[in-house]
Amino acid sequence: MAVVDGLGHGPEATTAAQAAVDVLERHACQPLVLLLNLCHKALHGLRGAVMSLASFDATRDILSWTGVGNVAGVLQHADPAARPHVELLVPRPGVLGVKLPTLATGIKDLAPGDTLILATDGIRSEFAQDLNPSGTPQSIADNLLAHHCKGNDDALVLVVRYLGRQDG
Repeated sequence: MAVVDGLGHGPEATTAAQAAVDVLERHACQPLVLLLNLCHKALHGLRGAVMSLASFDATRDILSWTGVGNVAGVLQHADPAARPHVELLVPRPGVLGVKLPTLATGIKDLAPGDTLILATDGIRSEFAQDLNPSGTPQSIADNLLAHHCKGNDDALVLVVRYLGRQDG
């Protein structure tokens, strides 16, 4: 899963974001840190972009996650007794194509029903306080866009629910 936000507005931002998406599509099976490095190289000379990447591993019930720039990440556990119930996934400061920070991948344990939310900076950062764990991924995304959109920037929310191992 990926959320990409080209810096600024207009055609140059779109070009930068599309260049990153093209890299992700061509190399989708590569490790997350390598994907960020490949995107950084592809964006050199363009406006730049920020990005968060995540993958579920159903064989080990884990989430791998990494990010550069201001794309927020939240992992909400389905079990209300889980501590912490909501985990913030903090990206590294930087801009792909301009300034690449030291990269690392975070690993989080998952259980069926856990929900991952990735949001660009067009969504107010306090959105994590307004999550409805019983909602569908679409209703969560709709609610965040309706109630937390800044209105002066483009906004993107990706909501994915982990189903666990699907035998059969």
